Amino acid sequence: MFSRTRRILTIAALYGFAQLASAAWPENTITLIVPWAAGGSTDILARSLSEQLSKSLGQPVIVDNRAGASGNIGSNVVAKAKPDGYTLLVGSMSTHAMNPALMPNMPFRGVDDFTPIAQIANVVNTLVINPLVPVKNVRELITYAKANPGKLAYASAGAGSTNHLSAVLFEKAAGIEMLHVPYKGGAPAVLDTVGGQTQLLFSAGTQTLPHVKAGKLRLLGVTEAKRSALLTDVPTVGETLPGYELGVWYGVFGPAGMPKDLVVKLNTEINKALSNPDIRARMDAIGVEIVRGTPQEFAIVLRRDADRYDKIIRELGIKND
Repeated sequence: MFSRTRRILTIAALYGFAQLASAAWPENTITLIVPWAAGGSTDILARSLSEQLSKSLGQPVIVDNRAGASGNIGSNVVAKAKPDGYTLLVGSMSTHAMNPALMPNMPFRGVDDFTPIAQIANVVNTLVINPLVPVKNVRELITYAKANPGKLAYASAGAGSTNHLSAVLFEKAAGIEMLHVPYKGGAPAVLDTVGGQTQLLFSAGTQTLPHVKAGKLRLLGVTEAKRSALLTDVPTVGETLPGYELGVWYGVFGPAGMPKDLVVKLNTEINKALSNPDIRARMDAIGVEIVRGTPQEFAIVLRRDADRYDKIIRELGIKND
């Protein structure tokens, strides 16, 4: 009886200590890990966020780029960190919902090894073609591809990338066959589509929209379930192919096991930072839609997409090279 009482008191004391620790947080520098190289849309968003959080939290929030292995290197650092709120991650749909299905030897579990804190943005994912291809909308593209099987070449950032998955889903939904040309990154894939070496590309608006504005690429649609608030006159691919959808999101994660009150505090501060007009304007300019919501809502999105893309990738037999 005595030992049971002592256990209860010990648990209560530890819980109380955790609550006090969370209330005092942050007392040190916070590291926000970006698992990709500096300069991309994720990095721009993370640096904008860190600037605002440093002001509101009263402690430095620094961005640490840990690129490599399709985002797995930086993500794994956070998966193995202490759940004390001092090591956080700006991850994406690809690192947490796609990589676990694409890679047989993942160093972490995309859902179970992380605490979802806040979904922060959706990236406008576009379908673009070289203007020399004689089509002006998705329906005409499908007709052209059926009349020229295997002749339309689409670029991607590599097997298993969101570019690749977007195109494979499109082929399946439209009943067409195209030629896949994988590159070692998104930038050369875009440039070769602009140059005409490849004719078609699914890619983030951050990479394609400047070329669309310059008349070097033609924008046919976006891949999300609904039209983008930033491109209201551009139809979704799903308006021609019902059921087609591929959305790319970014979110802030911590290691698994973070105290709930700390997660709520971080979520509140992140949402407050994202409401800053300067951040919204900066993101609008590069085709990134700001999202604000609860940790619970983000957890639902994470689990839903992890299950969905695991099923799709395995059914299609896509592997990461």
